[in-house]
Amino acid sequence: MTEIRRCDWCGEQPLYQDYHDREWGVPIYDEVELFERLTLEGMQAGLSWWTVLQKRTRMRQRFREFNPEALAACGELEIRDWLQDPGLIRHRGKLEAMIENARITIELDDFPGIIWSSVDGAPVQNAHASLGSVPAQTEQSQALARRLRKAGFRFVGPTTVYAFMQSAGLVNDHLVHCPRHAACRQLAVGSN
Repeated sequence: MTEIRRCDWCGEQPLYQDYHDREWGVPIYDEVELFERLTLEGMQAGLSWWTVLQKRTRMRQRFREFNPEALAACGELEIRDWLQDPGLIRHRGKLEAMIENARITIELDDFPGIIWSSVDGAPVQNAHASLGSVPAQTEQSQALARRLRKAGFRFVGPTTVYAFMQSAGLVNDHLVHCPRHAACRQLAVGSN
């Protein structure tokens, strides 16, 4: 049996591998899914992605499936309740930002369109041979971060935004030896 040679970052943890194999780098266009990924990347700031993945199911349950319209109606009562839940990332600033970002998302005419315009509507296809050659941010992530911050979003620095772009399939940064590189490339072709 041939061993699958995934991207180096996902290691041997089944939770990481499942996320890598099923989600990371797959282009998504749905507003709620994009909002969830952007929120999760903001929640990850200062923490490990492992922590976010472990708490993701609980966050979905408590954060109204990351539906921006439902979250926009939340306030101090919900924040106080969330801060007591050890299954969540309990950071007041991140929770407040999530609610405010939800409000801004629903005020925008076309949140998915704004996100995808950062890559001219088509996923960027990179061809990195090693994890060390993958950048932490790019001109595109810097521009999108500026645009989101100008709209009022928080926890959207260029490194966070680049991780979001990778996760949501705006950028295919699977290493070329990884079977998901070709699979995500094919998904990108099918989306145009």
